Amino acid sequence: MLNNITDCEEGEGGPNSQGDGNPKESSPFINSSAASDAEKTQQYDGKNMALFEEEMDTSPMVSSLLSSLANYSNLPTGSKEHEEEENNEEGARPSKKPVKAPQLGTLMGVYLPCIQNIFGVILFLRMTWMVGIGGVLGSFIIVFMCCSTTMLTAISMSAIATNGVVPAGGSYYMISRSLGPEFGGAVGICFYLGTTFAGAMYILGCIEILLIYIIPQAAIFQIEGLEGAEAEAALLNNMRVYGTIVLSLMALVVFVGVKYVNKLALVFLACVILSIVAVYAGVIKTAIDPPVFPVCLLGNRTLLSKGYDVCAKVIEIDNETVTTKLWRSFCDSESLNATCDEYFINNNVTEIQGIPGVTSGILAENLFGNYLEKGVVLEKRGLASDVDPDSPTTSSNRYVLADITSFFTLLVGIYFPSVTGIMAGSNRSGDLRDAQKSIPIGTIAAITTTSTVYMSCVVLFGACIEGVVLRDKFGEGVSGNLVIGTLAWPSPWVIVFGSFFSTCGAGLQSLTGAPRLLQAISRDGIIPFLRVFGHGKENGEPTWALLLTASICEIGIIIASLDSVAPILSMFFLMCYMFVNLACALQTLLRTPNWRPRFKFYHWALSFLGMSLCLSLMFICSWYYAIVAMGIASCIYKYIEFRGAEKEWGDGIRGISLSAARFALMRLEEGPPHTKNWRPQILVLLSVDAEQNVEQPRLLSLTNQLKAGKGLTIVGTAVHGTFLDNYTEAQRADQSLRKLMETEKVKGFSQVVISSNLRDGTSHLIQVGGLGGLKHNTVMVSWPRNWKQPECHQQFRNFIEVVRETTVASLALLVPKNISSYPSNGERFTEGHIDVWWIVHDGGMLMLLPFLLRQHKVWRKCKMRIFTVAQMDDNSIQMKKDLITFLYHLRIVAEVEVVEMLDGDISAYTYEKTLVMEQRSQILKQMHLTKNEKEREIQSITDSSRGSIRRKNPSTARSQHSTEEGTSLAEKPEEEVQLIHSKNASTPTSPTSPTSPAVSAGGAATWTDNKGADKGKNLLAANPESGRDFFNMKPEWENLNQTDVRRMHTAMRLNEVIMKKSKEAKLVLLNMPGPPKNRVGNENYMEFLEVLTEGLNRVLLVRGGGREVITIYS
Repeated sequence: MLNNITDCEEGEGGPNSQGDGNPKESSPFINSSAASDAEKTQQYDGKNMALFEEEMDTSPMVSSLLSSLANYSNLPTGSKEHEEEENNEEGARPSKKPVKAPQLGTLMGVYLPCIQNIFGVILFLRMTWMVGIGGVLGSFIIVFMCCSTTMLTAISMSAIATNGVVPAGGSYYMISRSLGPEFGGAVGICFYLGTTFAGAMYILGCIEILLIYIIPQAAIFQIEGLEGAEAEAALLNNMRVYGTIVLSLMALVVFVGVKYVNKLALVFLACVILSIVAVYAGVIKTAIDPPVFPVCLLGNRTLLSKGYDVCAKVIEIDNETVTTKLWRSFCDSESLNATCDEYFINNNVTEIQGIPGVTSGILAENLFGNYLEKGVVLEKRGLASDVDPDSPTTSSNRYVLADITSFFTLLVGIYFPSVTGIMAGSNRSGDLRDAQKSIPIGTIAAITTTSTVYMSCVVLFGACIEGVVLRDKFGEGVSGNLVIGTLAWPSPWVIVFGSFFSTCGAGLQSLTGAPRLLQAISRDGIIPFLRVFGHGKENGEPTWALLLTASICEIGIIIASLDSVAPILSMFFLMCYMFVNLACALQTLLRTPNWRPRFKFYHWALSFLGMSLCLSLMFICSWYYAIVAMGIASCIYKYIEFRGAEKEWGDGIRGISLSAARFALMRLEEGPPHTKNWRPQILVLLSVDAEQNVEQPRLLSLTNQLKAGKGLTIVGTAVHGTFLDNYTEAQRADQSLRKLMETEKVKGFSQVVISSNLRDGTSHLIQVGGLGGLKHNTVMVSWPRNWKQPECHQQFRNFIEVVRETTVASLALLVPKNISSYPSNGERFTEGHIDVWWIVHDGGMLMLLPFLLRQHKVWRKCKMRIFTVAQMDDNSIQMKKDLITFLYHLRIVAEVEVVEMLDGDISAYTYEKTLVMEQRSQILKQMHLTKNEKEREIQSITDSSRGSIRRKNPSTARSQHSTEEGTSLAEKPEEEVQLIHSKNASTPTSPTSPTSPAVSAGGAATWTDNKGADKGKNLLAANPESGRDFFNMKPEWENLNQTDVRRMHTAMRLNEVIMKKSKEAKLVLLNMPGPPKNRVGNENYMEFLEVLTEGLNRVLLVRGGGREVITIYS
């Protein structure tokens, strides 16, 4: 028993664990199998520990536990190990060196990687444009929202990261272990896609800097001389070609070895920091000595710098007025009397400073937004312009134009990637000296630093740079310079080259991190079709994952527009951050016992606020991208749920399920369900053989067809024995039940009870099955096969006790007979009938069950027929009309037929069958005989069944029978168990028989009430003389219990009518008579049911639970 208990307590490390098949950590809490027996013996050596030596295999001493805990290391197979493996390939080592413990602190391990990942291409290429378009106020709101989102996410992430040891895997590991494999896989894939598209965005930024600001001459598709859409298409094609080349080179570098990327990381970081310092230095310099970056305006319109050499229409050379290049751009000739553009003639040319300086007061002009339509000329605010509003803009290729239509939500989508990268520290958790201390401090410090830089940049850009220059995305009005570069000191080239190298480094980092993230997801095995990407080179490099990452990255390169790619990765990062916040909020609210983070400065309200911000920003950025991203995540979630490998990581979703289940169960406790909500919640009682295999698998097929996966299903069985000795057999039986339920697609629960008596075990299942308000209201049990055999005597007695217990508990009962002939779930009936024989009203179960069966594809093509029985004094025509009306109101389609059962004689065959039945009952009462003696006794009594014994001594037999009846009456003075309803009963009685008055007076074991007995008119009552003749012919009939005779007569007549009408039916549903309360009549009860259903292939005996289950009301 101890072994069984400890097997269950092994948890995630146990052999039966459903957890991660590839453990990432060697937990000290689980005993190592490598420990020798001698070591274990030493642990308990001495008298002090003798009391616990029996548990030495499962429960280590505290000293050994603490020792293993102190030596515990959690080094992931990260980039450092890959680098070491590559170095090892160059020269074989005679002996393996021990892996060094991680030594990275907060600064190098978390703070600087986060700084490098957060500062990126958007700061250098789009920040100034965003300030110019959205204004200082609008841009500040955008930056504040995005930075607040990442700060709240960092707080939640810090709480999760400090709640125990976090192996490498970063956000994917945290989310999957907090929210479960479904959410973890879905969000992990989203985070992977976000990182991959981030690589595409960095590469596009790198190419943009290269082709526009460094080497414009390198363009394959020349832009010079092209206008509008043609120029835009040429630029995008250049981005695609060069982007593909750069992507291939970067992928090759990552494939050759990640060590080169790691060695260059500090160089790239230095470029970023140097560039930002240069910007701040430039801002300070503008207050002292503003740089000279003139911008030429015609009226209030900004002119392209390449369209003029001097910012003037004409100049004086040697006292001669000479036209300039600008004149020639707007006029048809160089002469002063040439025909010129109307706007050019009416407006003067002015030159303004692009960077007036921080003390110039330009901030007031840039305070509010100036959103533009695509193709609109950039105009300076507050400058007069003479323009005819009716005339179209001409010579538009001479001005700086807006390349895209801008609006607030677009700016949010483009800007948000510049605040991503907060997971860089948690991704390196395996390399940190103290991850639980470094991750919160480093991440929050990095976000604080970057947020301060971003917010200050918004204000400083608006205070230093002219509005038309800010709105000039590509610097076309300032001689093709990078706008942020014009502000930098000592030279714009510092920013240009710094941003170029930083974007290259960020692209390499993305192509390094994304494949490893995909590899981690693949090795977890939660998404089966991704398992191939878990393989790689011998040193663990994810080759296949890198190939897939490069292919997805190429999609972003083909899109080619930085402004189009940025919102895509914003979606995936926002979704990832949203689930980090959700995980923290759930763990906090559910108060999981394992939720004990070292980081204390968190609150569920902050997490919910962060989650709400993420969700809001998703739809603010782009509602259709948000829907697509959520659709991808939902598809992955469902795929993992239905097809993925089962994992148990102790996630928070399980906690939600438990809380929701508890809440629902408490609600169910408030009262019984309304009739409209009633559905059969079935307890299926199965029996298992000696090998713990299920004996009646078709019962579950019928259950599935009846339930169609809805409602509660409990599949139970009883195992003979004691809990201590037979627990293993019970587990095997439970596994058999679960396997069969899975095969038959029955959604429910299995329950196995161990009892020294199978009868008691079944009774316990009926009593305690379910929980609270979620209990079964229907019991399904198979008809006992071969119940007439002496060895099956106890089996049918158990069956009758089940019938009695369901009656007492007001549970409905379903008894399928000939269960082996029922269809499996794969069969289909193309035609046929389901016949319902409605003898007594049982609350509507007989109407509801065929309706539910016909919802399943097995029975869908079958038609429903309802038969009811009319007596002599019933109006069968009116009964049919009433029944049709009733079915109409129930919304059930069925054929209706009323069968008239006329009063008839009790045949000699009926008497003979009753006599044989009672003789068999006498045989089965010989409980103390051996099997051979039983068979001999049966044979001898059967041989004398023609009454030879009773003919010789009828008075003795009569007195003996009367004594038995008297005993029966004394035990049960009031018996009211019905076979059929009193008004519809056909109950022929024999008042002339000697036992009839006694039975009527005492009411013993009658299956009809007294009114039914009085109403019964039969041949013997009408013709007492003929009755006496019968008894004279067969003296043993005179001693029969006339109640049993009437029952047998009813059963045979009903069977005759049912056989006539429903012999070819696919299924017959029939009211099941109640059992006799006097246990003396058990054998007779089984015989009556056998006669009632004789000759029918598939019969479902139905007994109602004493409440209405179907209603005509809506």
